[in-house]
Amino acid sequence: MLSLSSLHHHCSPPQLNNPSLSSSLSLSSSPSLKPTTTTTTTTTTTTPKTLYLRRKTLRIRALDAAQPYDYETKLAITHFHTTHHLKIGIIGFGNYGQFLAKTLVSQGHTVLAHSRSDHSHAAKSLGVSFFSDPNDLCEEHPEVILLCTSIISTERVLASLPLQRLKRNTLFVDVLSVKEFPKNLLLDLLPPYFDVICCHPMFGPQSAKQTWDGLFFVYEKARITNEDSRISRCDKFLNVFAREGCEMVEMSCAEHDKYAAGSQFITHTVGRVLEMLNLESTPINTKGYETLLNLVEITAEDSFDLYYGLFMYNKSAMEMLERLDLAFEALRNELFGRLHGVVRNQLFDKVQKAKNSLFNGNGAGHNWTQNGAGHNWTQNGAALQSTSLATRSQDVTQPYEYKGQISQPIDDSSKLKVAIVGFGNFGQFLAKTIVRQGHTVLAYSRSNYSDVAQELGVSYFSDADDLCEEHPEVILLCTSILSTEQVLKSLPLQRLRRSTLFVDVLSVKEFPRSLFLQYLPPYFDVLCTHPMFGPESGKNGWNGLPFVYDKVRVGSDESRVSRCDRFLDIFAREGCRMVEMSCAEHDWHAAGSQFITHTMGRVLEKLGLESTPINTRGYETLLNLVENTAGDSFDLYYGLFMYNANAMEQLERLDHSFESLKKQLFGRLHGVLRKQLFGTAEKFQVSREKPMLPKLSQSSAALPSSSDTLHVQNN
Repeated sequence: MLSLSSLHHHCSPPQLNNPSLSSSLSLSSSPSLKPTTTTTTTTTTTTPKTLYLRRKTLRIRALDAAQPYDYETKLAITHFHTTHHLKIGIIGFGNYGQFLAKTLVSQGHTVLAHSRSDHSHAAKSLGVSFFSDPNDLCEEHPEVILLCTSIISTERVLASLPLQRLKRNTLFVDVLSVKEFPKNLLLDLLPPYFDVICCHPMFGPQSAKQTWDGLFFVYEKARITNEDSRISRCDKFLNVFAREGCEMVEMSCAEHDKYAAGSQFITHTVGRVLEMLNLESTPINTKGYETLLNLVEITAEDSFDLYYGLFMYNKSAMEMLERLDLAFEALRNELFGRLHGVVRNQLFDKVQKAKNSLFNGNGAGHNWTQNGAGHNWTQNGAALQSTSLATRSQDVTQPYEYKGQISQPIDDSSKLKVAIVGFGNFGQFLAKTIVRQGHTVLAYSRSNYSDVAQELGVSYFSDADDLCEEHPEVILLCTSILSTEQVLKSLPLQRLRRSTLFVDVLSVKEFPRSLFLQYLPPYFDVLCTHPMFGPESGKNGWNGLPFVYDKVRVGSDESRVSRCDRFLDIFAREGCRMVEMSCAEHDWHAAGSQFITHTMGRVLEKLGLESTPINTRGYETLLNLVENTAGDSFDLYYGLFMYNANAMEQLERLDHSFESLKKQLFGRLHGVLRKQLFGTAEKFQVSREKPMLPKLSQSSAALPSSSDTLHVQNN
């Protein structure tokens, strides 16, 4: 029997006797159940109690409803679709139009598309309605017309649209990489009852293939009618990009183009110049070279029309091209100016050198004997026949990964006494890690770095004799390339143990190899190395960074082999990628990577590039490249040019690729002017083929013989 309390004393006794009504009242008594709109029928007697029942109708929940019907949620969803979703017509459904459509569809917007080419299959796969006739698309009355055409074809496409078939309040949006040109075009060609937004997503299919989060979206509300519905529609369109995490930047079109000329145009120019060089990954990529490879990848997918549009329709682009040209020319003059000075010194010193039969410095150039055994040692070390020493051949070209005992802790027997000769920026950088690993470090330099040495826990010597009398096991040369010969000749070698291991860390390898074999007696071991990183690129650790080495001459005694491995373990323990490679092969790879990297970094440094409020990812790579190379001295860069036989060819190829790109730009510009002058009398056609330079020939990697090697005499 049902409880009478559920009636709250409002029902008359006759109604309580009604079983169906009692059942209904019982079902509706639970506050957690959502009722339907079904009402009960009551007697026509107009008593106060029955009048109350008419005013407050009873709601009956269906017995078979397992889930409550959330009418308010359904209304909210319908309201969201009505207020947030747009019908967007994309004009120009190529690579970029499809790229944007994918996100628009994923957000639930209705997308229509039209293009001169048939992209119906691509549209179908994306859930987009494709129209081959623009009249059909316009008759669908899209709320937004999104122009994704090329810069060059925008005016023609816009003029061909059947505007009369659109609603007169339609919103037009362009996504071109320049902004003043389309803004003027849209405001001139469109009737005033159309709204206009000029925007630029500062990314594309390649740079934003993972996410749009954090990428810049620049826009200007060029013309938005002051009506709530139109303002709301504008905000809904912009929200498409805001919802994906874009950095929304409202900026005038003129301001955008000023920044874009200094960032986007330069980025694409450098990317296209490097693309012509056929740059390839090497076994010894530096971080800087990786940025160049990434830059080529980012820009290679874009058409030449896009790049030409950046040049043609941004009035600041010509100035940037001229500045880039001047910067490259200034760098060439700097290189060849110094080279001219070196040649002059050699010519005028020739007479003086002819008077000296011996080289200066500790008997260099003599025939040395090893322990009285009578082994002759020529200047280039080629006649060395001792069975106790192993000389690595120049023609070994297959690198292999060094496998050091990284997991074993360093014990006292593994510790080395390392003397760093040349305690400048790079010497201090290496010393910090060597000391941290527990090795004893001594240092010598022409400049006084005693305070820095003390802070690092390094024993500093101002006299090279004092340092050598400490009998270090390893002499680590951290001098500049230009001063290496002078420093090596000045060392008191007679004060060292005859089994000392000499190591260099220069950015070129054939040159120091020749110097070591020429000036060091054969009882010294020689290891040529190149840490492919520096204080800037290796400031956060050396893990994964390449370390290249060549065991040029290491004694076969177990103690000497072990000492060489212990030195290499210093870098292996830090996670370096250890690559054994001949000095000749290193220099061939380095000319195509390190020299090009430093050249581009120094050219861009001369431009005074600065961060902008709308940096693209490509432009960020250029800024990082400048940062990575700017800290290195010009002597280091000049050494890469002077002492790598392949560098001159790479410089010439870089010059040729830049000239080819300029010819492409001005050739097309000339064609446009001819077309304007002569009209349709002659058709102008521009080759779309990319001019590519032949790859650097590895046969050119061989350095001249030691007799032809150019040495620098520092005065």
